[in-house]
Amino acid sequence: METLDAPANLPQPSNFIKNIVNEDLKMNKNDGRVHTRFPPEPNGYLHIGHAKSICLNFGLANEYGGLCNLRFDDTNPSKEEVEFVESIQQDVKWLGFDWGDRMFYASDYFEELYQFAVKLIKAGKAYVCDLSPQEMKEYRGTLTEPGKESPYRSRSVEENLDLFERMRKGEFPNGSRVLRAKIDMASPNLNMRDPVLYRIMRATHHRTGDKWCIYPMYDYAHPLSDALEGITHSICTLEFEDHRPLYDWVIDNCMQDSHLESRPQQIEFARLNLTNTVMSKRKLRELVEEGYVKGWDDPRMPTISGLRRRGYTPEAIRDFCDRIGVAKSNSTVDIALLEHCIREDLNSKAPRVMAVLRPLKVVITNYSENLVEEMEAENNPENPEMGTRKIPFSRVIYIEQEDFMENPPKKYFRLAPGQEVRLKHAYVIKCEEVIKDEKTGEVIELRCTYDPTTKSGADTSGRKVKGTLHWVSAANALKAEVRLYEHLLLEDDAEEDEENTDWKAKLNPNSLVTLNNCLVEPSLVGAAPGSRYQFMRQGYFCVDPDSTEGKLVFNRIVGLRDSWSKIEKA
Repeated sequence: METLDAPANLPQPSNFIKNIVNEDLKMNKNDGRVHTRFPPEPNGYLHIGHAKSICLNFGLANEYGGLCNLRFDDTNPSKEEVEFVESIQQDVKWLGFDWGDRMFYASDYFEELYQFAVKLIKAGKAYVCDLSPQEMKEYRGTLTEPGKESPYRSRSVEENLDLFERMRKGEFPNGSRVLRAKIDMASPNLNMRDPVLYRIMRATHHRTGDKWCIYPMYDYAHPLSDALEGITHSICTLEFEDHRPLYDWVIDNCMQDSHLESRPQQIEFARLNLTNTVMSKRKLRELVEEGYVKGWDDPRMPTISGLRRRGYTPEAIRDFCDRIGVAKSNSTVDIALLEHCIREDLNSKAPRVMAVLRPLKVVITNYSENLVEEMEAENNPENPEMGTRKIPFSRVIYIEQEDFMENPPKKYFRLAPGQEVRLKHAYVIKCEEVIKDEKTGEVIELRCTYDPTTKSGADTSGRKVKGTLHWVSAANALKAEVRLYEHLLLEDDAEEDEENTDWKAKLNPNSLVTLNNCLVEPSLVGAAPGSRYQFMRQGYFCVDPDSTEGKLVFNRIVGLRDSWSKIEKA
């Protein structure tokens, strides 16, 4: 074969997959084409691990001027729903990728896959087996012992063709028979010990209805779908590495006489493991179905829809996927990196506003009862182009309960009896009196005085005050509900063991704390769902779709403290 020089504008390799692609292009393999695919199974919502695969597959195609298909692996109708199909399309588009007119389903090829199976039977490379699942497991052998051949392995071609056709017609009960590839029961790779290609399953398919009662297995349908679509690089996660010989066997034995536009190559990369995060789709489904969370888009969920509702941006998620890179060995990424990415993205985008989550009343006794001043505040000091806004200031305001301490320790710079603080964008105030509830002894009000010469932007006092507090005007504040989210899992590695039956015991009981009596500044009136803000000294927050005209609802995206940036600088 003639080889061509690599294009001058070829992207520089930054991971092993790009190295492979670059070498293929250099050798003019697949006629210099790059064609990938993202093949989700529509049995649940996509999560942050799928986002890594989406960014990788669509990103490679974009970078090399190629194509990427969206293909639904809809070969198990017992778990698949139209809702999941629609959510997957929405997630891929939201992340910023487009499959054009190349959306496919494995079910598009059901008839072709069936005929390929018939071809294998006629070639003596597949047979109908009557062993029960338990018997098949016993016959399979172990990693150190070869398997035993099924007593049905020697059936004639004619008998196998007849039985397979009758399987399709629905003459046999579910699970009573399967079609198996005839490969090698002594293979050191267990996946090559006569794997199942088809099983009987009576379940209504979301696209084909009840037309079929036999369905192909993933390891059979996937390579053939890749080949039929002209895929050049079939990128999957590391657990499929041992399946690669079967991937190649299926294509070689089903399509040896076919004119393939390309010969798909399977390439495996490490899946994403994230600390404090449930990443198993089966476990996520349990959380939804058993009511541990409020749905697939619950902001505690690592699903793309959950992250979107919580307030994450597609830019932050794409940045995260770029930073973690692509590797051949499994590892676990600290969730602090994901949080760092959203902070960095919102730092210059999100308007700064003042919100009091746990209000404490403050009366400024020497401020006129009828006076309301408009204080000017910058919307984002990191982005002066975002301009300024006016904030009303009056005699009665609210501050955070935690910003007052009756008996403070040394070097406490917030409000305390006889102590001064600056109110952000306003004045310096001094606590003169503490009012308590007569029954509980709880502090319910502070009486303070202000110094009119200390107005922000026009301070003539020369006074230096170390503490600065945020606040809202009592007469003008808007009511709000604020939902504070924490990690779903208490332990970093609680997700490591897929078979761990006790994993729910490690769920964080405080993963959601709801505060109902919060107050936010009036500039947020009419804030649209999805709008993001930085609440000063609190963190980044997003308006939730549950908001109503009378009450805003905010989700905390992430706090302000950035442990990852400290790790990077260390």
